[in-house]
Amino acid sequence: MFKKSYLLIVFVSLFFSCGNDIDDIIPVCNSVTNISSSAIADNSATLNWEAINSSASYNLEYGISGFTLGSGTTISVSETSVILSDLQANTTYDVYVQTLCSSINSSLHSDVYSFTTLIPNVATEFKTNLSELNLFSGNLNELNITTKAFEYNLSTTLFSDYAHKQRIIALPEGTSMEFDGDGLPLFPENTVIAKTFYYNHDERDLSLGRTIIETRILMKLNGEWETGDYKWNDEQTEAVLDLGGSSLPVTWIDVEGNTNSTTYKIPSDTDCFTCHGNNGNIIPIGPKLRSMNFEINGVNQLEQFISNSQLTGVANSASITSLPNWEDGDFRLEARARAYIDINCAHCHIPGGSCADETTLNLAFETPLNESQIVEQSHLVSYRISFYLDGLSMPFIGTSMMHTEGVELIQSYLDTLD
Repeated sequence: MFKKSYLLIVFVSLFFSCGNDIDDIIPVCNSVTNISSSAIADNSATLNWEAINSSASYNLEYGISGFTLGSGTTISVSETSVILSDLQANTTYDVYVQTLCSSINSSLHSDVYSFTTLIPNVATEFKTNLSELNLFSGNLNELNITTKAFEYNLSTTLFSDYAHKQRIIALPEGTSMEFDGDGLPLFPENTVIAKTFYYNHDERDLSLGRTIIETRILMKLNGEWETGDYKWNDEQTEAVLDLGGSSLPVTWIDVEGNTNSTTYKIPSDTDCFTCHGNNGNIIPIGPKLRSMNFEINGVNQLEQFISNSQLTGVANSASITSLPNWEDGDFRLEARARAYIDINCAHCHIPGGSCADETTLNLAFETPLNESQIVEQSHLVSYRISFYLDGLSMPFIGTSMMHTEGVELIQSYLDTLD
């Protein structure tokens, strides 16, 4: 009898106890669904999601893809959308959202949602630091060109104290260079042209690194070209806008193992205008179509530009002349010498150039010899290139030494004119 009564009491007690637990059950707090992103930019994005629980708030945790929950950035919001800012460009982020139904009731984290920020557009104003122009991605000193720009090369290049150069063009989205004959193409508004100068420490072993000296910039703004020069710091981590010009010692080892030294001259803004000025306006010098019409690794450079819609208004490169490579012995001596003179001298010695009022020389490659005054002034030309004296010898500015190979080429050509 005692056992039966005891069991009954326990049963009744359990029955009523269970009834109280039902009253205290906490409603399920559901995870959000359908996370999506919109308005993705290079440094921000808007995230949206759908919620089942009304009047809930949310904890959102995000970080660079692969981060561990608990180590990311957490923000709390009351709406089903949020704008994330101060993000890194061209970077994939992971996001988790947790629903907060009450102070003691939250959902599991959502499944991971990932999105990638955009590559930033190239800046079309002169910033203090080169990195702010967005011409390069990753570590600045690696000179990895942004996908918003492209590299170009010239068949015959300007001599700059044996410095190497990386040349790039950034065109605004959806635009192109337009064909306008064999010379300079028509560049769209907000085009940016950059040329970076550097020396390899040892030409026999490029793994030993390099020293980057400067990055020269041309921007087409409001229909006119403007110049700016960025000087690289000793740490090779940044370059700063410097319009005053400066000089610095440079040493390198050439392919024959010889140690070379010079005092490299970074041009001032005035120097830039001297070379790039024509009839009072600044114009580019190098990227003429004839100077870019040659093969690189078996592919014609202009054909590549046409294929990529970077050059329009011309069907193919066959209708465009080519400036010879002055180092290519397959070309005639005259063609090689005139090509060298064109890229190194003609920007000043042409109608409208900075020397047009001082000499009748017209050294553009397309100028017929009998109109160039080269024959008539051959002895003067020979003299002015035969030595280096700042302010007297030629080129007038832009170098700190003679270009031995270039002088030999021009002198050989001039000797045929006697």
